[in-house]
Amino acid sequence: MARKYIIAGNWKMNKTPAETKALLSEMVAKNNGKTACEVVLCVPAIDIPAAIEVTAGTTVKVGAQNVHFKDSGAYTGEISAQMLRESGVEYVIIGHSERRQYFGETDETVNLRTAQALANGLKAIVCVGETLAERKDDITFEVIGIQIKRAFKGISAEAMANVVIAYEPVWAIGTGETATNEQAEEVCMFIRGLIAELYGTDVANDITVQYGGSMNAKNAADLLAMDNIDGGLIGGASLKSEDFTVIVDSVK
Repeated sequence: MARKYIIAGNWKMNKTPAETKALLSEMVAKNNGKTACEVVLCVPAIDIPAAIEVTAGTTVKVGAQNVHFKDSGAYTGEISAQMLRESGVEYVIIGHSERRQYFGETDETVNLRTAQALANGLKAIVCVGETLAERKDDITFEVIGIQIKRAFKGISAEAMANVVIAYEPVWAIGTGETATNEQAEEVCMFIRGLIAELYGTDVANDITVQYGGSMNAKNAADLLAMDNIDGGLIGGASLKSEDFTVIVDSVK
């Protein structure tokens, strides 16, 4: 199988440009040149120039945390795919549960943003995940299935080569709770199976499926040992260079 392991940090709304330079300098020193996985840091938009400056000439990639679905226009506070691409960004997170919860993201807008990102040469990290109530109601697979089908409506098999899917159970994001290895593997396997139904086994075998939701330096190795988990979308631990490096080094 040709699929790539990717460890991506999501800094959320943390770090000024000066702090970004300092932290990324540490991270680059520890992670530049590693070949077991791709290393990506998704920083606030204001920090992108600083991140690009520090990572220039290294193997560490820079990502954004959001992208709008129009090329330009009267969308105060938004940022376009062209702006990101011209700034040197390679990846963008789309549909994170915090965007859905606080900023009105829906499956439909996730689809529009994904299509726009891919059309402009960005790699899309598309987030899916169920709430605690949905897991307790035993509808996890139904929820994930709907999110996947809506997110990739109209997206071609060729375009899926630039898609990463991040399974982030909402109940495990920033709570300290983590899905068990078996729970995470079960959903990631379901996601890969659904991609096979939608796009064929070749696309399914090649696509990177990450686990997020409180992956950290202590549990990363066991989670990453699962057959269908190809990396992580890391929150809090991505703000600590030593912890993040432990996670990167957990990829074998």
